[in-house]
Amino acid sequence: MGLLYTKFYMDFDENEWKQISTNPIIFQTQKDNVSLEIEDTSHKSYKLIFKNGAKFHMFRVTGKFRLTWNDDDIV
Repeated sequence: MGLLYTKFYMDFDENEWKQISTNPIIFQTQKDNVSLEIEDTSHKSYKLIFKNGAKFHMFRVTGKFRLTWNDDDIV
């Protein structure tokens, strides 16, 4: 399972992502090869490419966001 922490809230393109849960917050891709760029708390940038149907979890933790995903969902 992938895990990153970021201080930034992320916006998701409605053509590529659909929010499927609010508690916990879960987004799911709507097509193949959806990219997501994330800057972690140490300012390192990551670019992840997701398969169709991939799920991305976002949990608010004191002053930051905990982001998780299944590694099998990454292209």
